[in-house]
Amino acid sequence: MLFNNEFQIKKTKVKVRRFVEGALFQNFILAVIIINSILLGVMTYPKIMTVAGPLLHLICNICVGIFTIEIILKLYVYGKNFFKSGWNNFDFIIVAISLVPTGGAFSSFRVFRILRALRALRLITQLEKLRVIVQAIIDSIPNVGWASVLLLIIFYIFSIMGTTLFAADFPDWFGSIGKSMYTLFQVMTLESWSMGIARPVISLHPFAWMYFISFILISSFIVMNVIVGVVVNAISEISADIKKQKETKRLITNKADLRHELFRLKEQIALVENLIELDETKANKQ
Repeated sequence: MLFNNEFQIKKTKVKVRRFVEGALFQNFILAVIIINSILLGVMTYPKIMTVAGPLLHLICNICVGIFTIEIILKLYVYGKNFFKSGWNNFDFIIVAISLVPTGGAFSSFRVFRILRALRALRLITQLEKLRVIVQAIIDSIPNVGWASVLLLIIFYIFSIMGTTLFAADFPDWFGSIGKSMYTLFQVMTLESWSMGIARPVISLHPFAWMYFISFILISSFIVMNVIVGVVVNAISEISADIKKQKETKRLITNKADLRHELFRLKEQIALVENLIELDETKANKQ
């Protein structure tokens, strides 16, 4: 009896897991997330809310209900392993925030209404390509941090040079280290740097073109490309890891199928043994 119960529970979990991990269910959840994200934007228009506010709130509540059922199914299938994935934890937190009441006696929690916009971030957890990019950015933070330190040193050196050379004639742009760094940041972004800053300075200091061009080459084209290279390298590594994980998961799935078949065989053997015992009992009575 215990064996049969255990078999039925595992059999049910296998079926639910296949359903949850199936393409049909995943695409359905993705569609709900997109619909919910669009509605969150539409609900910011007062005129639309005046006409169809209750209907939009109802649809949003249905979406939250679907998200909640999704989380419950995943908790049932994966158990404690559900919380070993950072993406699952992210989904759980967003859904939990969505369930916090914001009206009536719970008006003090109305600040959570602002956080409902975070539901749109669930697109990241559903789309693998976006997950790879976000994970690559997170993994690149240490190396990007060191590249940022290098960029800060370059800013500091050029700020000292700019303050020393141009402070007297252009105090608003190069009057202090802080003003120079802000001006150089504008130059680095290439926002109106030529006509807005460089040419007026060059008109009084003809040699200043070397200052601006060398800074742009070092900051915009070299250091920023280093940062891009770090992120791209991280994306390549994560993509390779995901490919290996998929292969491993496929092998695990095959093993799970084999275990399922073994359970079925054991169940059939147990039934055959019971039939044999019944036949032997009848034969002994006769």
